Amino acid sequence: MKKFTLTLICFLSFIWSQAQVQNATFTIDPPAFNEDDEITITVSGVDPSIWGVTDLYLWAWYFNSPTATASINSPNNGQWTDSSDATNPQILTNNGNGTYSITLTPTTFYGATGIDRIGMLVKAVDGTGDKKTQDNVVNVGIFQLSLDAPTDAVSIIDSGNDLTITATSTVTADFELFANSVSVNTQTNITSYTFDYTITEGVSFELVATESGTTNTLSETFSAITTPVNTEVPVPAGMKDGLNLNGTSATFVLYAPEKDYVHLKGNFNNNDWTLDNTYLLNKDSAQDRFWITLNNLPNNADILYQYVIDASISVADPYSTLILSEFNDGFIDNVTFPNLPSYPTGKTNDAVTWFKTGEAEYVWQTTDFQRPEVTDLVIYELLIRDFDNLHSFDAVKARLDYLQDLGINAIELMPVSEFDGNISWGYNPSFHMALDKYYGTPTAFKEFVDECHARGIAVILDVVYNHATGQNPYYRMWNDCNGCYNGQATAENPIFRETDSNPTFSFFNDIDHESPATEDYIDRLNEYWLTEYNIDGFRFDFTKGFTNTPGDGGAFDQSRIDILTRMNTAIKAVDPNAYVILEHFAPNSEETLLINEGMLVWGNSNYHYNQATMGYGDSNFQSVSYLTRGWTTPSNISYMESHDEERLMYKNVQFGNDTNSPVYDVTDLSTALDRQELAGAFYFTVPGPKMIWQFGELGYGFSINRCENGTVEESCRTSPKPIRWDYLNVTDRTDIYDAYTKLISLKLNEKIFKTNDFTLSVSSATSKKIQLTDASATGDEIKYVTIIGNFGVNTITIDPDFQETGTWYDLLSDTNETITVTDVNAPISLQPGEFKVYGNEQRNLSTQEFINGASFNAYPNPARTAFSIDESVQKVSVYTITGFLAKKFEGNFAPGTNFEIGELSRGLYLVQIENEKGIATTKLSLR
Repeated sequence: MKKFTLTLICFLSFIWSQAQVQNATFTIDPPAFNEDDEITITVSGVDPSIWGVTDLYLWAWYFNSPTATASINSPNNGQWTDSSDATNPQILTNNGNGTYSITLTPTTFYGATGIDRIGMLVKAVDGTGDKKTQDNVVNVGIFQLSLDAPTDAVSIIDSGNDLTITATSTVTADFELFANSVSVNTQTNITSYTFDYTITEGVSFELVATESGTTNTLSETFSAITTPVNTEVPVPAGMKDGLNLNGTSATFVLYAPEKDYVHLKGNFNNNDWTLDNTYLLNKDSAQDRFWITLNNLPNNADILYQYVIDASISVADPYSTLILSEFNDGFIDNVTFPNLPSYPTGKTNDAVTWFKTGEAEYVWQTTDFQRPEVTDLVIYELLIRDFDNLHSFDAVKARLDYLQDLGINAIELMPVSEFDGNISWGYNPSFHMALDKYYGTPTAFKEFVDECHARGIAVILDVVYNHATGQNPYYRMWNDCNGCYNGQATAENPIFRETDSNPTFSFFNDIDHESPATEDYIDRLNEYWLTEYNIDGFRFDFTKGFTNTPGDGGAFDQSRIDILTRMNTAIKAVDPNAYVILEHFAPNSEETLLINEGMLVWGNSNYHYNQATMGYGDSNFQSVSYLTRGWTTPSNISYMESHDEERLMYKNVQFGNDTNSPVYDVTDLSTALDRQELAGAFYFTVPGPKMIWQFGELGYGFSINRCENGTVEESCRTSPKPIRWDYLNVTDRTDIYDAYTKLISLKLNEKIFKTNDFTLSVSSATSKKIQLTDASATGDEIKYVTIIGNFGVNTITIDPDFQETGTWYDLLSDTNETITVTDVNAPISLQPGEFKVYGNEQRNLSTQEFINGASFNAYPNPARTAFSIDESVQKVSVYTITGFLAKKFEGNFAPGTNFEIGELSRGLYLVQIENEKGIATTKLSLR
């Protein structure tokens, strides 16, 4: 999603960095307090500029009993999207030394008594996009207990040695130590506790302090194990890194060079998330891997686990296919993801891997899907979050009729692998192989892909392998802060780089693509998504960054070519026909070598098309043509809009040419929408693959930088945007949809739009022309197409320079408009924004001409190679959705007669019948 210029790169770096949670340090003065004491909360380690703000706000909650697990929000919070909306906005005071403070009294601040614990975090005024710190919860009450030693949750002690336990209380208390639930020591009426316990086996401790003369108690838990002794055993044959599940038997394999030992912990053992040498993994030093097999797991059960590295860092599996999050899962509803297990709060921290035993394999319903040829690709890029209010795979599946009617044959989903938070574009990945639960279940995703394939639509995933956030296990296992999220990878890290060779494009933690470990990792990820979810290919984000070569990525880089070529070869070994699309934006000489290896590249024509739609100069969009790059194959996925560009309609209305106002004003909404049709005529007709950004076919008019409160700020680039299905009620907008539908149908059904004999005359700011020739055309196939348009704001005349004299047909006309050409250079007058798509053969038949005078059934529907009618008919005509005749049958056909259509492209068609009852039509889907 990155761009050419330094300015925009820096901006995007800012946008991406704002999407991460910042870890803060909270201090409270006094550290022990009652609910009616005044306290000062001071926060350090937060840089508000990372979130694009200058002020910080407190978001607070409390618990009303020691056993309470549900929190109660402070009445002073305001809204998550606007903290300043509170009656008493809780803005922190900037102390000028990198710290921020707020003074409050809990009973007054929370408007409650009986407060047991208070919780807090610090956030930007709008906390979306994870512009917040981690949670911080503290106990309320003068009586406080502090465990001074051991400082680690788990201590490693040689068998027979002592563990020293020390603790202090703020008031006189009675102390009792429990080891594996058995009382082993009691000390009374003290404030400082010390005891040595001899370790001979794994022990779970609880130290309980009771305030003297009362029943008030506080406790701390910790554990110790004897120093692990590894067993050297090779990883069993056929086992991959991660989880290898066979019924109720599971083998776990972790790649962990330079590590001494690894434990498994989870909900499967009696100690319930406590470290236990029973679950010490075997070591295979030759392969730098640790592994363990668990047999007789409960069937049809949710299994949760983490690896514990050297008894200090708990991480989820790097190859998790689903994870549980202590921060995000509470915001995922039961409709989107039913029966989501609860996070094991209080038993562990950080992401947890989740799998289920006994799950049946998904049975694919569409097994003969044929992917569209590259030159035929019409891709619809969408962000599930902003496409439907239900933000799920099921919701998008329910919209497939709309997309199929439009005529697209591929859907490109913005990243759906696990990312930090829930509200995101997805370019902040944490677990590259896990499905993000905010969009739905694995089964729902498979059903979505299956249904797309049934409709002739390919599914392409946008994936992000340039970097990962601090949650990524491989990053946490080798960094300079012992597994925190915000440190720096160390030299031992086999996946992530210590320093990014390209600081201009520095996003999160940079992956080392020259490392053999990374090659194995990336290949495994690609294989998984292709085979598990049956997807059809990838759009690889920011492949310019797949290199260790110093610089800004703008120069020719043979290393980068080698890395991508190797990756492409590995993908094609799994699926020879998978699409491999690169967001590269490197020198043309480099992209030429990559497309010669069978890869595709993104082609951004947004600026020049938008200049054209606004009615200005500098609107030469010839880069949409692969021929201008010296290529012989249509390997550029061209687009007028993508997720990364300002929306055409927003700029049309805000900045369009109004110099001829009020005669012709581009900023007028209706006029601006009409100009989208004009642009489409000069876009879809250019041979080669194309892409539409969601709702572009309806003239989506909200800025890419729109904030949720309606303002437009660069900091809101990735914020949720309005979802406007109500556009379907606006004729000026559905006119764009109808025009795009016709243009896409032309592109896909007329072979002239695959020709390599075409020219673009589009350098003029006003008059533009495209001409195509298919010298191989025979019979009634279209041999010539001439497209003319007026992108100016005044009436013009244009020399069409038709390829021949005779009758020419307006291919988009609903009234079969024709012109007779006797002079190929006779000028044609065009009003501002007017355009014509002329062909030398007639194709158009408006769908409005169909008469629904009778009803019938066409079955099966969807069909594969043939269909039948449940009536006697004399004529059956099959039209594309825009009314182009695809096949005709005439005769006396009895009910149930098979009509063969196997040679037609997959998609949506209109079937028209004629019999003694009249004429009727129905829709038919061809798989």
